[in-house]
Amino acid sequence: MKAVGVTAVALTLIIGVWTIGSVVGRAQVESSDKNVAVLDDCDTTDPTWAALGGCTLLPSRGDVPRSEFSALLLSPLSLAVIGHPSWRNEPSHLTIKTGNKVRVTNKGGRGHTFTEVTNFGGGFVPPLNTGLTPAPECTPVGTIALPPGATVELTGLGPGLHRFQCCIHPWMRATIKVQ
Repeated sequence: MKAVGVTAVALTLIIGVWTIGSVVGRAQVESSDKNVAVLDDCDTTDPTWAALGGCTLLPSRGDVPRSEFSALLLSPLSLAVIGHPSWRNEPSHLTIKTGNKVRVTNKGGRGHTFTEVTNFGGGFVPPLNTGLTPAPECTPVGTIALPPGATVELTGLGPGLHRFQCCIHPWMRATIKVQ
């Protein structure tokens, strides 16, 4: 299978174009639904994740051991938390029209939150907050846990820019602009 190209056209997103012999195939998605994937790549075979609640990666095994996660937690330049790059939201920004919904799915192996905050800040896990002031919305009681495989739908977002972050891993941030 040889990849030929990727492009976006209006509401049609062409995911891939490929050739098999002389046959050309095209996969596409036509939808006004928006999706955010909450991701991490924790290594399910690393026993040190077990002490922190384990790692149940869906749908496949990640490759980040706890030691690598910890080694990339802080910036050596500022000693502030920057976090492992595989702990992220994809996309990190999207635009929707008023009345549309956004589906947020935890496709990683660790628990996360997708919490709306007034301003980005730290979360409720002190060792993961170095250099960050916790966002007031990030409390263990006031946030909704998103375990691996779980999905939540966001509806009723008003016009403007909305900020969301994981209150456990505060470098996992996303914005949703409602027009």
